Amino acid sequence: MYLIRHYLFTFSVAIFLFLPAIAGAQTWDNLTPVQREALAPLSKEWNTLQTQQQQRLINLAKHYPQLDAVQKQRLHNRLEKWSKLTPEQRNRAREKFQAFSKIPLEKREQVKQMVRQQEAQKLSMPAANSVLTNTP
Repeated sequence: MYLIRHYLFTFSVAIFLFLPAIAGAQTWDNLTPVQREALAPLSKEWNTLQTQQQQRLINLAKHYPQLDAVQKQRLHNRLEKWSKLTPEQRNRAREKFQAFSKIPLEKREQVKQMVRQQEAQKLSMPAANSVLTNTP
């Protein structure tokens, strides 16, 4: 159940980030207090974001007051992680999301399981590699 909510929330954040822009660019100072609170992890780079990105995030912030404390913290954590990604990493994440969206619902759990296994293998690889490189 937690995983389902986790993925639904992740996808809802991603969907909001992909919505088309409606209005022009806004400076950080022109945002409402609720928008600034919701988007606080992006405050340093807000004025450098493209208008379309700003509008997507403002749309996301509209739902912020309805979130409980855990969901707000989760949103902040994800926005902070997103803000630290390079433009290339963001593009790859968008591409992965779009590719995942095209997978039929009944096969998504299989794909998630495969990704988890691949990530677990990647995490175990550095330890194996360091043993090999440290061997005389």
